[in-house]
Amino acid sequence: MFRLGGWEWIIILVIIILIFGPGRIGKIAGELGRSIKSFREGLGSKEKDEPDNKDESG
Repeated sequence: MFRLGGWEWIIILVIIILIFGPGRIGKIAGELGRSIKSFREGLGSKEKDEPDNKDESG
């Protein structure tokens, strides 16, 4: 597997900043956070909508 040390992460971050620019990275991070939050809320509502069939005998 890949094991990245501190210098490797720094180089990767510098390359990402050069490609996207610092302003765009903030927007991407915000969008990613909102999508993860929405995904978690969707999973939570799905679990609440499903009936609990453990008590039924049959």
